[in-house]
Order: sequence, then structure tokens, then C-alpha cells
Amino acid sequence: MKRLYNLLLVFLFLALGFQASGCGGNSHSETKDEKEKLVVPVEIDIVTIGDIAAYFTGTATIEAEEETDVVAKVGGVVEKIMVEEGEFVKAGDVLAHLDDEMISVQLAQAEANLKKLENNYKRNKNLHEKQLISTEIFQQTKYEYEQQKATYEMSRLNLGYTAIRTPISGVVAERRVKIGNMVLPNQPTFKVSGMNPLIAVLHVPERQLGKLRPGLSVKLGVDAIDNEEVDGHIKRISPIVDPQTGTVKVTIEANDALGRLRPGMFARVKIIYDVHTNALKIPKDAIISEDRESAVYVVRDSVAYRQNIKIGYTNTTHVEILEGISSEDTVVTTGKGSLKDSVRVKIVND
Repeated sequence: MKRLYNLLLVFLFLALGFQASGCGGNSHSETKDEKEKLVVPVEIDIVTIGDIAAYFTGTATIEAEEETDVVAKVGGVVEKIMVEEGEFVKAGDVLAHLDDEMISVQLAQAEANLKKLENNYKRNKNLHEKQLISTEIFQQTKYEYEQQKATYEMSRLNLGYTAIRTPISGVVAERRVKIGNMVLPNQPTFKVSGMNPLIAVLHVPERQLGKLRPGLSVKLGVDAIDNEEVDGHIKRISPIVDPQTGTVKVTIEANDALGRLRPGMFARVKIIYDVHTNALKIPKDAIISEDRESAVYVVRDSVAYRQNIKIGYTNTTHVEILEGISSEDTVVTTGKGSLKDSVRVKIVND
């Protein structure tokens, strides 16, 4: 009986040994898998050196600096239209003609009366010098002559006004009359927009005013020309702050030598007020922002190290680095969300 009991104990110990051996093998396998999982695939980019600008951004609509409604100075029926929308006109060009028949008759009548009164004036002047008529009669004749002279000049001007002329050079933006229309004095007939220069007006918060000054460089991004940027500059800054909005009117002139801009286009405006040269820059995608602190993952020997940084100016693609990394470093741009400090990484881009 005792011998049987001893055999059972031996079998029990052997079974426990095999089980322990099996468990030890699994533990080794799992540790190996975990280590393999800790190699994180990432994309990296290098630290570059170059210029980076600080700028104020806003949106505005492109406008014409010079724009006017061309009005009819006299009433009449539209007889001829000389231009159409989209045509370029110079200051003084005729845009349309009104029927001038009635005004021509009035001018002829005024001219005839003027000649009659002019002869009377000359005759009475001679008689007055010889003291053959009184001063009162002479003065009355002179008054009637000068009054008729003014009437004639007015009729002559009205005849000239039947040709509707533009006061500025530009493009005919709108034609508001047709042949046969009756127009009244001071009625708008055309709209002319000057195409050079074109401007954009921003309303900038007064706290930003100290950074801006006339002449600063500006970039205008316009959707209508495939988001290409057009150069410009600040032309003038209003000296008055709007008390209701707390903003200042800033007028920007576009330098569009290719003539691609048009009044009414929507533009995203960047006013560049400072530039740092020879700055350390990294892509914005590399930045990790947490609790008002900024950090990046720097890759050295296939290991990613978390590094706190101090940033400066920021543009649409890059961030200036003031402290924390050097020009020899490479930083993680894609995959940083899966990283922890001192984790091994696999670089998947060149």
C-alpha cells in the first residue's frame, strides 16, 4: 500500500513538471510577439532651414478702385449704343447717343435770338457813347444780350450732352439702356469699372493695427484662378477705428500684371508683417499639442523620442522651431498617434 502511494506521488510531480514546461514555452512566445508589435511604422521628415513669415489673414471681395454710374445729363430717346458690356473705354469716350433733333432746334433758335440782341447791344452801345440814349436803356439792352448769350451756351451744352460719355477709363460692367428707351436727366445708363488698380478692403481688429503699415506685402488667394496667389501691398490704412466693430479699414492694392482678377471675385488675404530668416522649420503635421505644450517625436537609430519644443511663427505648411531640436534631426509626421517615448519605429517613407 505504501509503495502504491509513493508511485502516485511520482506521477503527480511529473505531470506538474510537464505543465510548467508548457506554460514557460507560451510565455516566451508571447513576449516575443509583444516585442514585435512595439515596432511602429511611421513616416518622417527632416528639419529644414529657411525663411518663415508671420501674417494676418482675412477674406475680402475684389473691388475696382474707380467705379461709376454713367448718367444722362439731358433727357431723350436712346438713338445709338456705341459699346457693349466687357469693352474697354477711355475717359471721354461716347457710350450712347440720344435723339438730338429737338435740342438742335432749340440751339438754332437761341443762336438767332442771340445775333439779334447782339446787334441791338452794339447799336445801343454806340448811341450811348454819343449820349443819344439813356443809360437805363443801354443797360437793359446789355442785360437782354447777356441773358440770351447764357441761353445759347446752355443749348449748346445740352446738344453736346446728347452724347453720353464716360468720365473714367475702364471696362463697361453693365449696360442699363436699350435703343428706343426714354431716359431722364441724371438717370444711370451704364456702369464703368476701372480695372487698374483693383483693391480689396479688410476690416482688421484694432489690436492688430500696430503690426500693419502701408507698403507691407500681401498675398491674395483667389478660387476663380485655381487658388493661385496674386501679389499685392497695403495701399492705405484708415485713421479711424469703427467704435461699433472695433476694426480699422485697410485697403489693399493687387499687383495683377496678367489681368486675371475681376471685381466681385472672392479672395483670401494674407498680410505679411514680419519674416524670420534662417529659421528651423518642420512640417505642421509633426506637432503634438497637449496642455498648452508642443512636442515632436525625434527619430534616432530607429527609436522615437518625445521632445518638447518651443514654436515661433506658423504658416500654412510649416512651423518655426525656437527650442528643442536641431537641424540634424528628423521628426515623425505620420503615425505619431501610436507612439510612446523610446518606442522602436519602422520608417516607411524615403
